[in-house]
Amino acid sequence: MARVAVLHNTLDFRGGADAVCAHVCEALQRDHAVTLFTISATELATLDEMFGTATDVTVRRPPLGRRLARLLSRADDRFGPQLALRSALLTRWFRRHAAAFDVAVSTANEFALPLPSVQYVHFPQFNTDVPGPDGVHGDGGPNRLWTRIAGLADRRLPQDATLIANSGYTASHVAARYGREPAVVHPPVDPIPGAPWPDREPGIVTVGRIAPDNRALDAVRIVDGVRDRGVELHLHLVGSTADAYRSYRRRVAAAAASREYVTLHTDASRARLEALLGNHRYGLNTKHGEHFGMALAEYAAAGMVAFAHDSGGAPEVVDGADDRLFDSVPAAVDRIVDAVESGARPRLSPDRFGVDRFHGEVRALVAAGLE
Repeated sequence: MARVAVLHNTLDFRGGADAVCAHVCEALQRDHAVTLFTISATELATLDEMFGTATDVTVRRPPLGRRLARLLSRADDRFGPQLALRSALLTRWFRRHAAAFDVAVSTANEFALPLPSVQYVHFPQFNTDVPGPDGVHGDGGPNRLWTRIAGLADRRLPQDATLIANSGYTASHVAARYGREPAVVHPPVDPIPGAPWPDREPGIVTVGRIAPDNRALDAVRIVDGVRDRGVELHLHLVGSTADAYRSYRRRVAAAAASREYVTLHTDASRARLEALLGNHRYGLNTKHGEHFGMALAEYAAAGMVAFAHDSGGAPEVVDGADDRLFDSVPAAVDRIVDAVESGARPRLSPDRFGVDRFHGEVRALVAAGLE
């Protein structure tokens, strides 16, 4: 049994990265003594309820960690999520405790760590002013400072770090910044039981944090457009909320309240979410530049016809199918109307991203890091 430290900057956004963190803890606790280091107000048990995991690990926060997390969340509503800042602070704090562990696992992107590590990159968080594989420069700004604090200003990741990424799209961005291309390990999504196709409701489900980057209001506009074309679909918006996005949440709630065909679920249990997915025909992902798309993968896992913005890693999830991808709200309306009128059925395998596969790969990577 090894001593394993899992590093995750914050659990407070309750998104796909946090699901990966919960699953990594669950996968490793079987064989190792696991300690999660995080700066969060949210409890790990909350993620268990959301993502269907069953974790039993030690959780450590820095002194006044919950108060710091709440302070950062309040600032996020004005300045946006400062994930790199959180990770830089977490790095500096964890280094004081690293000697007590045999291996570290980051589930929140790249870190400069003083011990062997496995690093799961959802999207690189430091050196954002380095151009990506498409030649586009990011925004440096405060990130240059966070990058120096995190010890990565030289753009060199530790040689004893095993790098993995959630998609080929993300892997290419890691290679552009650090000269090393990670292997791809898709996040865990098990098949979701569903009703037979004829018994499903002719409606759309959109899952994801109620946050500006997930573009919940675009989903509302798309359904408005579909209905204007004479196709009377309804929409369920399902997502967690965080203090960081309270202003946007109010706008989404107002849009839903003004339409009888839009329902907003901000506190849905895992059972309720799976019931919605398993009893509706269509899933819609409106986020631009999605690094992978956990919700999109869940649509496939539930046997839905899945639509996504044609950017980031989302095309990988839907096998690049042109009739499932869109680049604007009007194009999304066209894709959905065409699918409904043609009687389109799901084409993706529900077990493509299974949890057992993910747990097995994580255990194997950590075992290799301990050799």
